[in-house]
Amino acid sequence: KIELSSTTQTEINLPFIAGGEGGPKHINFKLLRSQFEGLTSALIQRTIEPCKKALADASVKANEVNEVILVGGMTRMPRVVETVKAIFGREPSKGVNPDEAVAIGAAIQGGVLAGNVTDILLLDVTLLSLGIETLGGIMTKLISRNTTIPTKKSQTFSTAADGQTAIEVKVFQGERELVRDNKLLGSFNLVGIPPAPKGVPQIEITFDIDADGIVHVTAKDKATNKDQSMTIASSSGLSDKDIERMVSDAEQYAEQDKERKTVIEEANKADSVCSETEKAMEEFKAQLDAAEQEKVAKLVAELREIAVKGQAGDTSISVDAIREKINETQKASLGLFQKVYENRNAQENASESASEKKDEEKEKKD
Repeated sequence: KIELSSTTQTEINLPFIAGGEGGPKHINFKLLRSQFEGLTSALIQRTIEPCKKALADASVKANEVNEVILVGGMTRMPRVVETVKAIFGREPSKGVNPDEAVAIGAAIQGGVLAGNVTDILLLDVTLLSLGIETLGGIMTKLISRNTTIPTKKSQTFSTAADGQTAIEVKVFQGERELVRDNKLLGSFNLVGIPPAPKGVPQIEITFDIDADGIVHVTAKDKATNKDQSMTIASSSGLSDKDIERMVSDAEQYAEQDKERKTVIEEANKADSVCSETEKAMEEFKAQLDAAEQEKVAKLVAELREIAVKGQAGDTSISVDAIREKINETQKASLGLFQKVYENRNAQENASESASEKKDEEKEKKD
């Protein structure tokens, strides 16, 4: 391999590699550079796609790259250099020994982190997105893939049930829309949340990744200032092949995942409609028509059944079916409560008329 990087052919001479009836066996063979490049072409081609992917992720065009540094002794192969020229339109840099490139970079980064190097900055990025599980098993991403670190992101969430006094924060890593297709990094509980209707408590989730790639996750209840946190020593724990596979799967199943996520989000909306409608019906119970109330209650029960199936990932439930049922329930609910307001207005008008009549009679007496 080394000789064919500087010459067009090399001689392979291996005497006495085996013995047989006819005596010892030797190998004496001439290998051309073209033959060697033919044997390794698939390996070289395999490096092109990740290179283009890195450019796309960085939103940089190949002709905008100032320098291309080669890493590893095999990059001395003429075919590798030609491939670099084909992609970037320029010769790779020869100022760094490819055998030492990684070690030099690590040493510089160590100097930056220790504060000994101040005139250079090496930026690292997150390999995969980080997020938490939300209602319905959705992966809600707080830090997207390829975000420059160190970084810190916060987002406010709430409870999913009435009177909920604790939440479990599950931290996941990956690119898929649902947590079941991603990697669980860890979980912790935030307890002591004051009982309140769902959606009222304000829980702030913060992801903080330091320069060493260590992830700190904190959950804080804004009302009581109670918090809980966890530290993930490695933001990945995955091999390069695992990361490549997860990114590839995310691209392959993008449309399918989007559809599943939309169904769950619509199911969550349906669940909220059910809760709000039931709450309003309980509040105005005495003023509602019994028959109409029973009709709406039946529609709410049917909507909740569909919502539960949708949240559980039942493939028989479609987005259109959920939306249709939501519209039907909301329409019936509006008709029910419209009568309440009509009755209230009628009572207020009758009261005003009676008051005006009394005033008129008083004026006549005066």
